[in-house]
Amino acid sequence: MSTPQPNRKRTQGKFARYLPILSWARDYNRDTAMSDGVAALIVTIMLIPQSLAYALLAGLPAEMGLYASILPLLAYAVFGTSRALAVGPVAVISLMTAAAIGNLGLSTPAEIAVAAGTLAFISGAMLLGLGFLRLGFLANFLSHPVIAGFITASGILIAASQLKHILGIDMHGHTLIELLTTMVTHLWQLNGVTMWMGIFTLGFLFWSRKGLKPFLLAKGLKPRLADILAKAGPVAAVFVTTFVTWAFNLADGSEVKIVGDVPSGLPPLTMPSFSPDLWGQLFMSAVLISIIGFVESVSVAQTLAAKRRQRIDPDQELIGLGASNVSTALTGGFPVTGGFSRSVVNFDAGAETPAAGAYTAIGIGIATLLLTPLLYFLPKATLAATIIVAVLSLVDFSILKKTWGYSKVDFAAVSATILLTLGLGVEAGVSAGVLLSILLHLYKTSRPHVAEVGLVPGTHHFRNILRHEVVTYPHMVTLRVDESLYFANSRFLEDVVLNRVADDENLRHVILMFPAVNEVDMSALETLEELNRRLGEMEIKLHLTEVKGPVMDRLSRSHFLSDLTGEVFLSQYDAWERLQPAAPETSKEEGVAAQ
Repeated sequence: MSTPQPNRKRTQGKFARYLPILSWARDYNRDTAMSDGVAALIVTIMLIPQSLAYALLAGLPAEMGLYASILPLLAYAVFGTSRALAVGPVAVISLMTAAAIGNLGLSTPAEIAVAAGTLAFISGAMLLGLGFLRLGFLANFLSHPVIAGFITASGILIAASQLKHILGIDMHGHTLIELLTTMVTHLWQLNGVTMWMGIFTLGFLFWSRKGLKPFLLAKGLKPRLADILAKAGPVAAVFVTTFVTWAFNLADGSEVKIVGDVPSGLPPLTMPSFSPDLWGQLFMSAVLISIIGFVESVSVAQTLAAKRRQRIDPDQELIGLGASNVSTALTGGFPVTGGFSRSVVNFDAGAETPAAGAYTAIGIGIATLLLTPLLYFLPKATLAATIIVAVLSLVDFSILKKTWGYSKVDFAAVSATILLTLGLGVEAGVSAGVLLSILLHLYKTSRPHVAEVGLVPGTHHFRNILRHEVVTYPHMVTLRVDESLYFANSRFLEDVVLNRVADDENLRHVILMFPAVNEVDMSALETLEELNRRLGEMEIKLHLTEVKGPVMDRLSRSHFLSDLTGEVFLSQYDAWERLQPAAPETSKEEGVAAQ
């Protein structure tokens, strides 16, 4: 008798659930590697100046941006599910990191670096925990318009904060008002050389985004080469401004502030702090960074996956991003997430698997080993210009026009998020955004759409009496409930029903039509029981129709169905036929207003 063998496919599937690399690596070949390699080359060229710039935006040494762009990319390649997402430092998370660390009052670079690593570690641990608990659905509670408003306001704040490097003056503050006030009071410090270098770099970077590729194509270059050179615009700006600063001794006398020494070598092994006091101070900031980072990353990943008819697993994305943040904490970095601009470039460049991110990590590693001495004379104005050009693409005021025309409630939430972020700072803004998203959900679901319906003549369909010519009966009213019932809206339904039956002596039947009700919680059950009792006292029977199976199962475990004065019908038409009078009357009565 042969010995039973374990199901190898089932075992592999179990591991692939947490190690997506096992899924795509099986079919990896030379052609795929070539596509990933070309995409990695383009993203590496783009990421080197961005990583340096975002480290400075976070208030950290420039080399930490390079460190945060190596091991996190390798970790995501192993644990992430998106084929095109490019993980690393991003503008909004860097700004949030600066705000979190700036509130600690730390003075030495070593303390600041440890705090940044600790922030990344806490964020990574949270994301991993949520991933293993399969809580990725929590991101759905964040309103997209509110998040768009927060990112728009953050882009404005980031651009304003970098004006100090463009103008060569002292500026400080966490709000737009503080930044602009200190800019005005320090304009007398304006450095002409720095300003012109910053303006030149800004102009070149804006032009290279849209004008460089057509220019190169007009010169006869092949599209792929032209695309690579166009993406290398920031690298060209870094090279030219660094050379000019060195050649003309512009750093002497601090005419132009430069990056200075950037240590060579691979990222060091570091450990986060486990001080309870520091964890307590960073905890809420880590929560907000985790939320915004995950939402931004998953939004980009889902958008790119849909273009190739692929899918991502939000729960596994939590694990992938969590592993990336834990790895950056252990290698001298700071919080990371999936970036919009780099991911789009990675996608457009032809990346087919997460291996493109691993190749990018190798490219950044080579840069940290060989190129950092060349960055000594790199002007901070150049990095500031790189940041400004990158973040202004995130500013989207069209969300205000869209929400104004579609939903005034969403418009109010977006406007409040933008104003609070600009006026009170990024942490207050994102906290308000999260709170507004939850309150918005509660508000919308607390007043569910309830329509009085009647039969469309010649059909079995029932529609709103205020929108269609329908048949109704004076002794019977049907109210269609278009929302699940729970503690926040059950009393609203009770009020709607009782207001409808008040002073209507002809009514003998009230039918609640439940085609859209997916849940009835305990509070709503108690409301239905009370409504059944009160209608019974008025000699009005309460009926239910089109109740879904799971809802019916829950109701069957209570006394509600046995106490129900009326019946539960499979369909609304069944109830209509059973309860109609001998001679129908056609009318269009006043009912619950359509919304």
